[in-house]
Amino acid sequence: MIELENVSYGYGGQALFSQVSLSLTPGAFHFLTGPSGAGKTTLLRLCYADLLAMQGRISLFGQDAATLNRDAVAMARRRIGVVHQDCAFLDHLSIAENIALPLTVADRGDEAAANLPELLNWVGLTAQMDQLPPTLSGGERQRAALARAVIMSPDVIIADEPTGNVDWEMSQRLLTLLVELNRMGKAVLIATHDLTLIRTMKSEINARVLRLKNGALEQAGAEL
Repeated sequence: MIELENVSYGYGGQALFSQVSLSLTPGAFHFLTGPSGAGKTTLLRLCYADLLAMQGRISLFGQDAATLNRDAVAMARRRIGVVHQDCAFLDHLSIAENIALPLTVADRGDEAAANLPELLNWVGLTAQMDQLPPTLSGGERQRAALARAVIMSPDVIIADEPTGNVDWEMSQRLLTLLVELNRMGKAVLIATHDLTLIRTMKSEINARVLRLKNGALEQAGAEL
């Protein structure tokens, strides 16, 4: 579904990484690790065409990302759910309205009304649905961000440090939700520095751990 072939990227004339290849296929689960500044967030942004490769080729659902116009990119992104590290919300809208926003913008409000109760229940936020984002805890915001990312029923889930600001119990809960999505056939790519969490999930999933370090992407371990 998403293919990176010999992709390179950098800033200010300095290469961040080069010759990176990655394939996100239906049902695949990848963890992406690496030191701060290695380019994990940049690599994720390339996967949903927020950035374009300086060298190499990126394919989104069979189409060359470099050739897609703005509308085509928008259509492709409807098939990719992204959980950003900062969990940005519109603070004047309720959590339910924030989660439903992707469908609302796509003029699919009827679907939002039909699917929202089940989705809120799935992430455990039914009681908080009318609250404004600033009133939520870190864990609640992360779960709301995940719900917003999946409300369009995407084929691929990309999450940037989704457990970075929550406690251990909530980290496991969030990963369990992502594992459930993966078992439904979704491709999942998670950037995280938490190796303990990865090891803990090894009994739940068949995943690959990739490490981005010193400008290269390598497999960090055997199948979990």
